[in-house]
Amino acid sequence: MRKYLLSAVAASAVLAGYSPAFADEAAARKWIDEEFQPSSLSKDEQLAEMNWFIQAAEPFSGMEINVLSEGIPTHSYESEVLTKAFEEITGIKVNHQILGEGEVVQAVQTQMQTGRNLYDAYVNDSDLIGTHSRLQLAVNLTDFMAGPAADVTNPDLDLDDFMGTQFTTGPDGDLYQLPDQQFANLYWFRKDWFDDPDIAAGFEEKYGYPLGVPVNWSAYEDIAEYFTNDVKEVDGVTIYGHMDYGKRAPDLGWRMTDAWLSMAGAGSKGEPNGVPIDEWGIRMEAGTCNPVGASVTRGGAANGPAAVYAIRKWDEWLRAYAPPGAASYDFYQSLPALAQGNVAQQIFWYTAFTADMVKPQAEGNNTVDADGNPLWRMAPSPHGPYWEEGQKVGYQDVGSWTILKSTPEDRAKAAWLYAQFVVSKTVDVKKSHVGLTFIRDSSVRHESFTERAPKLGGLVEFYRSPDRTAWSPTGINVPDYPKLAQIWWQQIGDVNSGAFTPQEAMDRLASEMDITMARMQRADEGANVYGGCGPRLNEEKDAEWWFANGGAKPKLDNEKPQGETVNYDDLVARWSSQ
Repeated sequence: MRKYLLSAVAASAVLAGYSPAFADEAAARKWIDEEFQPSSLSKDEQLAEMNWFIQAAEPFSGMEINVLSEGIPTHSYESEVLTKAFEEITGIKVNHQILGEGEVVQAVQTQMQTGRNLYDAYVNDSDLIGTHSRLQLAVNLTDFMAGPAADVTNPDLDLDDFMGTQFTTGPDGDLYQLPDQQFANLYWFRKDWFDDPDIAAGFEEKYGYPLGVPVNWSAYEDIAEYFTNDVKEVDGVTIYGHMDYGKRAPDLGWRMTDAWLSMAGAGSKGEPNGVPIDEWGIRMEAGTCNPVGASVTRGGAANGPAAVYAIRKWDEWLRAYAPPGAASYDFYQSLPALAQGNVAQQIFWYTAFTADMVKPQAEGNNTVDADGNPLWRMAPSPHGPYWEEGQKVGYQDVGSWTILKSTPEDRAKAAWLYAQFVVSKTVDVKKSHVGLTFIRDSSVRHESFTERAPKLGGLVEFYRSPDRTAWSPTGINVPDYPKLAQIWWQQIGDVNSGAFTPQEAMDRLASEMDITMARMQRADEGANVYGGCGPRLNEEKDAEWWFANGGAKPKLDNEKPQGETVNYDDLVARWSSQ
């Protein structure tokens, strides 16, 4: 049996920063005292949890494993700090590599297709839950924890404390992924500018309603136009009413699949995703597992009037109201660009980048005051004219630990220990302070976040409110995320370049999705590739028939109703009272 207490010499070496080749309690104490504060656990409880990791990791001490995630502040902290802590505490070395999200999805797809063990675990978005539950190439964590990994599953993991497990659970009720970080796309705006009496008065005089958080896209467009063409400058700096991105790259596709169409009103009512039509425009009847089409003529909505409207507005606003060069930005460039301080609002802002927006002025952030207080706030994103109460209101990313069946069992178990370590209650409150991507209810409700909330622009209030559940990832209608996602960015890129109109691009997109799903259908019918839950495409019918029979919504006569806004302080008060 491992002795948890080192000799005095070895213990002093650990405390001095030397990492021994074996796990120990002294290292755990050092990390608890020097790094893992604050925590939802007492120090004694943290030490008990770490002692469990030490004992469970003993058979794997000296092993070196490889994991992969995309590049956001949370994963940088894991890669640069938590891997060192894990190695010193457990003796397992982790190479935590960071690549772009497109490369992560590609690596997952390659490992699934080839069976080669490229990585021992991935932080893979829960957007792939429909893929993993169908292909059965990812480890079923429910079975794994009860069976082969019972001896390496933390008894204090507390799955009920996680906020996003409903998004990582398959139609069979089993868990396939473990949340590691979670963030929503919300509305972002410069509250200091909105509160300026002259700016507010000028807006209301021109548009006839108060300047505030936009409830609908009409108001968002009015605000974008007003700041760009009427206000024009603040403190001598040229300002713009909108920010987005348009670079022809994989993340341009996610810009749209991440609920943009449903925010416009393209999908059906239902949570966490529309039933029968989801935010991708893919139709799957209630109670079934077989997608039946994306095109309007097959009962889908990917090329319906609401979807085309959504793409047209993205393109128009990017051209008319965003800073020069925004159309060539990608996801990773556009979001931190707000820190320059020359944009009034962003309709589709990922809270993963809150950490960049709360940096001090000394680090080039022009959206906080001299004391580090945010001049901006976040709020629910507005919805388009096709949207109805009960429809999905926004996207939430749930980057989740995923282990593929092609990973050897011993390496899978070691990777599972690392995954649990970086989401453990010992670590999670501190990790949440660094990355601001909450996964545990106990963390977001920790007193340290009550104290910090005024400096986080509404993030804490949002994640403590029941509203957080209304933002959801891609759901189970999408039968094979990697195959279908790659179709999106190329078609949307053709809109940005001017090669195709929004209608032409969405017609091509819907058609290509149906063609791809037809191939999946043949594979499923022939070799049971998708476990009998692959697509079963509807025969095509006239679009007008589907408009009248529960398909895509017909085109509205007026796609710009009266703008509507709400007072931000009233909104936060409602969040806080729930």
